[in-house]
Amino acid sequence: MKAEQVSEHIWSLQSWLLLPCRVWLVAEPDGVTLVDAGMPFMAKGILANLERLQLGRLKQILLTHGHSDHVGSIKRILEQHQVPVYAHEIEIPYMVGERIYPRRKKAEQNVPQGLARPLPQSEQGELTAFGALRPYFTPGHSPGHVVYYHEQDRVLLGGDLFTSKAGKLHRPMPMFTADMGEALRSSEILRELHVLHLEVCHGKPVKNPGEQLDAYLEKMGASSSISTNM
Repeated sequence: MKAEQVSEHIWSLQSWLLLPCRVWLVAEPDGVTLVDAGMPFMAKGILANLERLQLGRLKQILLTHGHSDHVGSIKRILEQHQVPVYAHEIEIPYMVGERIYPRRKKAEQNVPQGLARPLPQSEQGELTAFGALRPYFTPGHSPGHVVYYHEQDRVLLGGDLFTSKAGKLHRPMPMFTADMGEALRSSEILRELHVLHLEVCHGKPVKNPGEQLDAYLEKMGASSSISTNM
């Protein structure tokens, strides 16, 4: 597993299985947050890097969504670190097998029932920050997909909101995307945030991704004036 520091507080951990698959460690004074948990074979590398990098204790796992390549190491990690796991409340019924993911033929129990907690929300319905990380609801690739923005480092941990090719924004993988139109609408989050560095699970980082958004939407046949409701 390759570990790379991408900003002052964030490390990317990458493995390959046909495609690159990334998860992230975010360091703060009171401990470390793991964003996404990759595939099962990545557990050993994640645990080894938690020990090797000496960033502090693991305090929580935040999920962008519940597809199997984003939650596969959770069980193994929790055997050594008893920490809470969070996902968007809309996503949880799909990831525990209560509902069938759109465009799938059968339910998938990717995470045991009762393991994941809903991301907390304010009285106004806004997702609550976890230290320096703020979640944003970005449905489309999955019903409850979220991204996490580190404002100080100006890094967006984008999960599968995008993939990338040659440093350029690229669409999420169509065969695994529930609603491509909704995913395109969610991509407008780049207009709201001031992102210098975008991390995606499957692909290389994208620098200044907001500068590419109009071209990306035009290529995808979507209007650059799509409104979003975050």
